[in-house]
Amino acid sequence: MSEQHTYRVIVRGTWDELTDVARTRLLAEAGEHGLASMRFTEEGTLSYEPRPLKHFSMRYVVVSDAADGEEMAGAIGEDRAERTLRELGYGFRELRSTVTDLDTMKINRKPASRR
Repeated sequence: MSEQHTYRVIVRGTWDELTDVARTRLLAEAGEHGLASMRFTEEGTLSYEPRPLKHFSMRYVVVSDAADGEEMAGAIGEDRAERTLRELGYGFRELRSTVTDLDTMKINRKPASRR
């Protein structure tokens, strides 16, 4: 069995050819998808600014084989975002992802202050 790593994936995109119904729903639900909703989850969280309704991001936690690397985690995140957006009936384009491997992330700790 291969070693598993946990990745944080941010998928960004641009709304495209939104129907009037989709646009109305996004604007009505904008309060639920602002800065406070930005969490990394397996099912993903959607965030966007309502004015102008142009770009969005989705945040995912992806657990994948370390041997497959960040590229595979990004592809998994983009696939999840694409599937979710299609199910919701939202048009989109230009999906791209940014990936952070939490298992290899270096944490810089501040030295204890002297008194």
